[in-house]
Amino acid sequence: VVTRAELDARVVARGGDPTARVAARPAVAPDRVDYAPVATHAGRVVAHAPRFAVGAPVRTLAHGVSGHTRLPAYARGRIGTVTTVHGAWVFPDSNAHGRGEAPQYLYTVVFDGRALWGAEAEAATRIHLDLFEPYLEAA
Repeated sequence: VVTRAELDARVVARGGDPTARVAARPAVAPDRVDYAPVATHAGRVVAHAPRFAVGAPVRTLAHGVSGHTRLPAYARGRIGTVTTVHGAWVFPDSNAHGRGEAPQYLYTVVFDGRALWGAEAEAATRIHLDLFEPYLEAA
């Protein structure tokens, strides 16, 4: 466990502003969620079909978002292939900030290690990431 004082000291030591709100620093008070969940699990039903099918090449968004996201920075702007369509689930990026469940399709996307880390990546490395539809576009 790291205390807030320890985190602030590290930010200052690296030349940063300890009062700036960054993704690694939690808010003093959590965001309020003023609605009840639709179900006791995170799976949901949506009225439209998924945009991508198994085998589809996709590119992840190249930009980050403020606050919570399940799209790792190392995978932004990279091309991979859909291996599984998991159905629709509560979208953490909106739900974590009290903006509603906003169900989205969830996909497993496989990336070649070199697509993520360049030629220095270990040969034959494959990374599978579970990514929500708003993070993806057709490649």
